[in-house]
Amino acid sequence: QVQLVESGGGLVQPGGSLRLSCAASGFTLDYYAIGWFRQAPGKEREGVSCFSVNDGSTLYADSVKGRFTLSRDNAKNTVSLQMSSLKPEDTAVYYCARGMSYFCSDHTAEFDYWGQGTQVTVSS
Repeated sequence: QVQLVESGGGLVQPGGSLRLSCAASGFTLDYYAIGWFRQAPGKEREGVSCFSVNDGSTLYADSVKGRFTLSRDNAKNTVSLQMSSLKPEDTAVYYCARGMSYFCSDHTAEFDYWGQGTQVTVSS
């Protein structure tokens, strides 16, 4: 059964770092785009980063480019999101999701399985 489980969230000071992990089961990462999304209270879910199997590229939202890094560990079937220089506006529940194809998308409708989410709070 397909399952995605996020972990690594928590409370961090502005300027600090966190590493989120997404453990995948029921499938391998070889043929699916994997995206990270986040949703702050009262706001819509937005795309953060995505790895595209199609061309091996990693995409980032402008708001996190240069601060967040997505990585894959195929041996462990996990996808990580290293977050640095965190800002209060990064506070949100972070989700990983499996795409319906090789291609990345910033649209939630293009992802068919989602993790439960992990809370990231950036506050002094």
